[in-house]
Amino acid sequence: MLISTWNVNSIRTRIEQVEDFLEEVQPDLLCLQETKVEDAHFPKKNFEEKGYQLNFYGQKSYNGVALISKLNQEDVRCGFSGELYNSSLALNLDQQKRIISTLINGIRFINVYVPNGSSLNSEKYNYKLEWLKCLKDYLNFPENRGEPLCILGDFNIALEDKDIHNPERLSGGIMASKEERNALRHVLGERLEDIFRIFEQDTNHWSWWDYRSGAWQRDKGWRIDHIYLSNEILNNAKSCIIHKKVRGNIQPSDHAPVIVDINWPPEENEELADFFY
Repeated sequence: MLISTWNVNSIRTRIEQVEDFLEEVQPDLLCLQETKVEDAHFPKKNFEEKGYQLNFYGQKSYNGVALISKLNQEDVRCGFSGELYNSSLALNLDQQKRIISTLINGIRFINVYVPNGSSLNSEKYNYKLEWLKCLKDYLNFPENRGEPLCILGDFNIALEDKDIHNPERLSGGIMASKEERNALRHVLGERLEDIFRIFEQDTNHWSWWDYRSGAWQRDKGWRIDHIYLSNEILNNAKSCIIHKKVRGNIQPSDHAPVIVDINWPPEENEELADFFY
């Protein structure tokens, strides 16, 4: 399975770029963030005509997440309240549409758009930390069901200094603070691994370039778009790359897609493959 995540920064503004990406890369599942559109106005016809299945969870002008796939999506759950049914905190956080999940071939794919946090002194920063705590609680449910996990999206966190073009100046600030990093590590626990870092340990690999200050032209970026796999499927990953070139499009998103190739269900185990199909 070829799985991709992309903060598209408005699906309607960049609909043609998304269609071009689907045509070129042919992912089995594309997870979008920051779609910025209410569900009633999502351009689903563009994808359904090409045989894609869609699920989305959005709001006007801000946030929003979507799942676009060739494969059958089952048990789709929108928002934190899709798992945390009786949580008033989940209902409150779900005023911002930031998380959606689906079951495909036995794997629970969880598409997230983590809040940015704005600045360390902002109320939005506390909101971000609260959101991450809720995400940890959310993950307990698919884990308890025994579902292999792939959690992916725009995390708005550079987990390590090598994920930032200038860590000497930027580490410790927003998206790279100790509190944010620890909160994300707590979410991941011992079960989830950053699959990109399994294949690539070096710095200078970015997924986001600020629109300001010529960041793209100077290649001054951050790696804040991640794909995490649970131990059950980690060894089935064949590659993970950042599809950098689309950031050079005319009127691009400020993010580039990240793509992982997973051999799943495992071809060498026909009995397991039959179970997941």
